[in-house]
Amino acid sequence: MSETETTAQRKKHRHISPVWLIPLIALLIGGWMLYHTLASRGPEITLIMNNAEGIDAGNTMIKARNVDVGEVTSVSLSEDTSHAVIKARMNPGTDRLLNEDTRFWVVKPRIGREGISGLNTVLSGAYIQLQPGSSDNAQDSFEMLEQPPVAPPDAKGLRLHLTSAAAGSLNVGDPVLFQGFTVGRVENLEFDTEDRVVHYQLFIQAPYEDLVTSNTRFWLASGINFDLTSEGFSLGLGSLESLVSGGVTFGVPEDIPPGEPIGNNSDLVFSLYSDEENALQGSFSHYLRYVVMIDDTVRGLYRGAPVEYRGVRIGTVDTVPYRIDLLQENQVEGFRIPVLIRIEPQRMQARVDEESLKDWRARINTMFDNGLRASLKTGNLFTGALFVDTNFVDEPPERTIKEYNGVVVFPSEPGSFAQIEQKVTGLLDKLNNLPVESSLDRLDATLASSESLINELNETASSINEVLNDESTRGLPSDVQRTLRSIEQTLSSYSSEAPAYGELTSTLKSLEQLMRSLQPAARTISEKPNSLIFNRGEIQDPQPRARP
Repeated sequence: MSETETTAQRKKHRHISPVWLIPLIALLIGGWMLYHTLASRGPEITLIMNNAEGIDAGNTMIKARNVDVGEVTSVSLSEDTSHAVIKARMNPGTDRLLNEDTRFWVVKPRIGREGISGLNTVLSGAYIQLQPGSSDNAQDSFEMLEQPPVAPPDAKGLRLHLTSAAAGSLNVGDPVLFQGFTVGRVENLEFDTEDRVVHYQLFIQAPYEDLVTSNTRFWLASGINFDLTSEGFSLGLGSLESLVSGGVTFGVPEDIPPGEPIGNNSDLVFSLYSDEENALQGSFSHYLRYVVMIDDTVRGLYRGAPVEYRGVRIGTVDTVPYRIDLLQENQVEGFRIPVLIRIEPQRMQARVDEESLKDWRARINTMFDNGLRASLKTGNLFTGALFVDTNFVDEPPERTIKEYNGVVVFPSEPGSFAQIEQKVTGLLDKLNNLPVESSLDRLDATLASSESLINELNETASSINEVLNDESTRGLPSDVQRTLRSIEQTLSSYSSEAPAYGELTSTLKSLEQLMRSLQPAARTISEKPNSLIFNRGEIQDPQPRARP
């Protein structure tokens, strides 16, 4: 074989057949289609929720402002079966909607405090609502909300943080009221198991955020508020919504400056009180603590009861009883019941600071020396509620400064009921000391004598009845009548018209004249007994003269 033929054969083997162009073109088309497919679809996200009710793969859509932005591709259980895992494919261009502030929840028919919502899903089926966030940090895995959010993150208004020790007092969606008007909603709640405190997040919608100031107090609005205290009872009714579900109301207590609006100070935390009265008590941040040792029963005395001075409230009962476990150890004032009270100078003075508190403590100590004492009194006879009353007493005993668990003891005296009890006890002691037994013995003897006398009288009456029933006694009435006639005749002979009466009268007149005649002789004999023997000299009339 020549060199020329060999070269021709090599050129023949290097030539590519046009048939291979077909699979090459198909491969290029498939790659382009794959690239187009991958480039034209949006990101995949993972949604986690407790219950996948109403979610159907391939049918449930994801919407934002009622625009389809994605679709659920699969629904499955987690490996530990504690929740449902939902995979969804978002539409192209929706990457900007997915960040750490984005929220998802299921829209379906609901009947809540705000009314009925989601009726449009009865025929079309439930769908997933997307609420875009404003963060710059992208995210592709989200936990779905059980309830729709109260307001979007970029809504105009004010978000507040509240703390309360009463867990379960509020729920998400409960109204926030100001003088009965709804100005916001409870947005979120979380219970801290370590501190045992509930943290609430409230949203106050614009333009009502300026109503919240630094001196604002928040308390629960129960709808119906019936309060029965030592001062009487009160009944309050809120709005229909608060009547059904409750809520939060706020305001500035009386006699307190309005304060400045807090603006966008989201770090400020408020306390949530159980009612308006407790919210008012929370305004008295400066107070003096004392322990009152009670001789009487403390039944009817509760925390929050007033402490008064001559009818003016000056403080509040804080704890009943207070550290009673230390009573036996300290042995202060015997075994009386300790009650912790607070004297609140802010009720009597507008501005109170630490220096003025010292002045108040010194002033109250001086009042103790002058006889200021505390006692329990009944504020409501219907409920038996008690309150602590303070007043001055006459001739107070000398007071020695004492403490109970490091708190100064407020001197006290028995209350009105204890004083009445003492008087009743003293009266009973006097009654016990009376000689009741000897008196009863005498009474028994007297009754026995009376019984014997009655028996004798009964016997005498029986004897008289026998005499009267005797036939010989029946003729006595005629003899008695004759005797009475004789007496009558005898008495008639001494009447004024009878002769004997005239003779007796003349005799009495003669006797009177004789007695008058004998009076001088009797006087003379009385003055000079020897006048019957010797002649009586002439008696000179006495002459008046002055003493030498």
